[in-house]
Amino acid sequence: MKVAWLPAGLREGFRTAYSPRTISSNLPIRRAIFKASTKQFTTSTRAQGGIAAPEIKFGGDLGPDGEEAPFYARLVPESPSYFTAQPIFIDDLLTLQCLVRRYSALPTVKAGEAPRVAWRSLVEYRNMVGESVKASKYHKIVELLHRLNSIHPSLMPQDVRAALNEYKKDINPYRNDTKVIPIDNLGRALGAGKRKSSTARAWVVEGTGEVLINGKTLAEAFGRIHDRESAIWALKATDRVDKYNVWALVSGGGTTGQAEALTLAVGKALLAHEPGLKPALRRAGCVTRDPRRVERKKPGRVKARKMPTWVKR
Repeated sequence: MKVAWLPAGLREGFRTAYSPRTISSNLPIRRAIFKASTKQFTTSTRAQGGIAAPEIKFGGDLGPDGEEAPFYARLVPESPSYFTAQPIFIDDLLTLQCLVRRYSALPTVKAGEAPRVAWRSLVEYRNMVGESVKASKYHKIVELLHRLNSIHPSLMPQDVRAALNEYKKDINPYRNDTKVIPIDNLGRALGAGKRKSSTARAWVVEGTGEVLINGKTLAEAFGRIHDRESAIWALKATDRVDKYNVWALVSGGGTTGQAEALTLAVGKALLAHEPGLKPALRRAGCVTRDPRRVERKKPGRVKARKMPTWVKR
């Protein structure tokens, strides 16, 4: 058989078989090249100090003692919660549960004697962690916070205080103290009140029961008896009508709005003279602002809510 009649591929195979050189010398050696990934092992969009997987350190980096740090081929996340759907929430829940177990033996105060704290709302917590946490899950965190907050304040550990501060609102509404109205050198206390679009300012001083409103007497300022009673209702509810004089300035709105605005102004000024009357004035409704206003008219309606009368023909 002539070699020239064979196909080109078969002739090349014969030459390789009879050649003294090895096959490995002709083939190029492919070496495995490992490339470092630039992706971070995290499911959160929030930039934070301790994420689920820290920055990857490859060979050649120096450790804290100056020696070359060992390189592990298998990357291990910082927290086991990385493999859950909500790693940051799980870490927070486990941290609070650990604190509750650690300090369960500390004495606690009664439910009504614990410091009042305004915790972050569900929306604020979602924005803080960057995860869609359900309301039922966040309720578990709030229950643990209440348990830690019930620890006696004098014995509360520092790490518990730090954990509670992370979930407190920036402004605690329970710590907003009421501003005390001062009494000037003439014995007058100034109170202000609003109702609808009316405003009132009232100066209350110890006297015999005289009332002047915009320079007019009570009967001249208000024609209706109900408005006259509303103007001095704070004094009448506490039996102080004949013990204080009132000089008031009112503006805006109608007579009913001005009279009820004057009720709030006189009540606040009376509290400056006698703070012990606050429970009685609160029961009488003299220190609470009425936020109701006239509802606006809507397009397509006769009034605020009234619809046009339907006519068949």
